[in-house]
Amino acid sequence: MIRIHDSLTGEKQFLRPIVPGEVRMYVCGITVYDYLHIGHARMLIAFDVVARYLRWRGYQLTYVRNITDIDDKIIRRAADNGEPIEALTARFIAAMHEDCAQLGVAQPDFEPRATAHLPQIIDMVGKLIERGYAYLAANGDVMYAVAKFERYGRLSGKRLADLRAGARVEVDEAKRDPLDFVLWKHAKPGEPAWDSPWGRGRPGWHIECSAMSIALLGAHFDIHGGGIDLKFPHHENEIAQSCAATGERFAEIWMHNGFVNVDDEKMSKSLGNFFTVREVLPQLRHPEVLRYFVLSSHYRGPINYSLEQLEQADAALQRIYLALRGLPGAAAAESRYTERFREVMDDDFNTPEALAVLQTLTREVNSAKDAGDEPRAVTLGAELRSLAHVLGLARVSAEQWLRQGKGGVRAMARTALAGAAAGGLDDAEIERRIELRAAARKAKDWAESDRIRDEIAALGVILEDKPDGTTVWRRA
Repeated sequence: MIRIHDSLTGEKQFLRPIVPGEVRMYVCGITVYDYLHIGHARMLIAFDVVARYLRWRGYQLTYVRNITDIDDKIIRRAADNGEPIEALTARFIAAMHEDCAQLGVAQPDFEPRATAHLPQIIDMVGKLIERGYAYLAANGDVMYAVAKFERYGRLSGKRLADLRAGARVEVDEAKRDPLDFVLWKHAKPGEPAWDSPWGRGRPGWHIECSAMSIALLGAHFDIHGGGIDLKFPHHENEIAQSCAATGERFAEIWMHNGFVNVDDEKMSKSLGNFFTVREVLPQLRHPEVLRYFVLSSHYRGPINYSLEQLEQADAALQRIYLALRGLPGAAAAESRYTERFREVMDDDFNTPEALAVLQTLTREVNSAKDAGDEPRAVTLGAELRSLAHVLGLARVSAEQWLRQGKGGVRAMARTALAGAAAGGLDDAEIERRIELRAAARKAKDWAESDRIRDEIAALGVILEDKPDGTTVWRRA
């Protein structure tokens, strides 16, 4: 059985779906006011792998990942840009979808937007007021009364007394308690607003996810996930709102992925080590390099982003693709490698160990090739490709991968300089020169054949002659 680390209990729990054979999962998605950064990429890839693996294990999964399309940051960014909020959010939603496609992150089953669920949000706020967990403040906001929920702080391990003692709270006479948080914000001039029983306004951030998850998955579902930065207060507040409004448990298991550090420092714009996905991907051989890098660390722990780590991911993928090159497609059969893969992934989605299985299997494929055992190489290659697909890897052909050029920021810089100095070679020009070399070899003009080979090699292209006389090539 699959075991998952539950942030609520701090222990690994067996996945026992509420409805046998079905898993319902909600993950807090993106607030769309800017491009995705590598921290977002880690969250998206981590839960994409969870979804892929659950389906591979035979579960009928319903995966919901929301979009926050109304928020203070969105309102400020639109005002700064002088553009309508709808135009801003539409632009960054489209950009997010483009980046996800590049990273191999599949679309969730549902991608709800906050502005499309206002009736559900308003209904939930009304229930919280009726049940004594919320109140209309003097300033027109509807506030959640944190002290009314006895289990507040259980997810994050925080106590109300400690939070109050350590809080730096601005004077807000509208709140009964400095820890109370807003469910419905009264309308301010120039801000978007909708009608409600408490006047025109808009939802607070926390209530959005509670309303959307319950609307699509029910009041009690299997997995709730997101980044570790959302554990408090966002997810803590979600539990308080949802349980108080429905009387149900809400999520059975809580999953949180860890932070991304850059060269051993926390990623932040102020430190100048903040990278968007769109800045990183052009520097890599292929977007799969970033995906492999993310999966090389366990989703719960911190991950250190560095040039060396990216180059190691590139080299590891290169080994897999080289092993798969030239192998025809075949139905995958399960062996001890699949059993080991399932064993480590069943243990809280241990992708570093799963990648180790792929690398071991890669060596076995190469051994079979070296021994001339083509049937075994084909069988093992099919298994390698199948398991890699579970992790969202090996999505392109080996030939396409090998013609991309070497990855890694420093290597790409060297390749760019070499290409600029020599005018560069596109695929068609490489093929033309290979044909010229083949003609020289046929004419037994070995000097000309060697000259063309050396010329191509100097520009970062490696030729490999096969026993049947064909030549394949790849970029170094």
